[in-house]
Amino acid sequence: MSYDLSGPVVIGIGSRALFDLEYENGIFEREGVEAYERYQVEHENDILGKGPAFQLVEAFLNLNKLCDRRMVEVIVMSRNNANTSLRIFKSIANYGLDITRAALTSGVEIAPYLKAFRTDLFLSAHEEDVKQAIDSGVAAGTILTGNLSSERKTKIDQIRIAFDGDAVLFSSDSERIYQREGIEAFRQNEHKNADVPLEKGPFANFLATIAHIQSTFANSQPCPIRTALVTSRNAPAHERAIKTLRSWNVHIDEAFFLGGVSKRDILSAFGAHIFFDDQKTHADQASEVVASAVVPYRTGDDPRL
Repeated sequence: MSYDLSGPVVIGIGSRALFDLEYENGIFEREGVEAYERYQVEHENDILGKGPAFQLVEAFLNLNKLCDRRMVEVIVMSRNNANTSLRIFKSIANYGLDITRAALTSGVEIAPYLKAFRTDLFLSAHEEDVKQAIDSGVAAGTILTGNLSSERKTKIDQIRIAFDGDAVLFSSDSERIYQREGIEAFRQNEHKNADVPLEKGPFANFLATIAHIQSTFANSQPCPIRTALVTSRNAPAHERAIKTLRSWNVHIDEAFFLGGVSKRDILSAFGAHIFFDDQKTHADQASEVVASAVVPYRTGDDPRL
């Protein structure tokens, strides 16, 4: 009988998100694929350092130890080929990560395989793959590499995930008003439509999936996952966001309506392990203290255009 991936949460992870491959990626960009492959084969037994999403992946896999069924599957999804992937799998084994599956495409796009693997979340450093994932309806983010000031040393006992609001959890409709007409028009629109739920954004279904996992641990204190909404919205625009989540019947643990206050410091105080934002400026600043990923706009849906 084939293994059914419709049950667990499936996380697709790019090799540069999971491991520190910035030096190797530099070889690829400067010298091409043959030099990259030669280097990886020659250093096949050298264990890779941890990448920006390593601890998040490790913590998600640890959820499988807390109940009698597999709740999470992590699949390496990479443009590497089979020959260059051995170093990646030896590093996985060295760290004791429970990852046994991979999609290795030898340079071609990943997106066609995301639905085949029933992927709930895709994290990669390859922007085009992430963009195609978003267009195909999969929650995805371009992980920012090399920005964290130091590797986290503490074990993650509670996964903390932070989301921006507009164009991430919610659609970009309101953001479009802000971009075209300014902040005052945005606030008036949100106040006027406070009782009208926002349309779902690219991470709405993933948030619902996380909420379902949290419900599995309803009697556990503390719950192994905690979520936060970290948004530039403030009063009076906060009400529509709150009522939208209520209409989706989705619980979020903490909410921060910042109105221009730095997200970086709030995320540090929250202790986030991953932050998703559509604005690269916010993600860049946050990436100094937390692994951060940029959520691209769907094709034809960029509110800035």
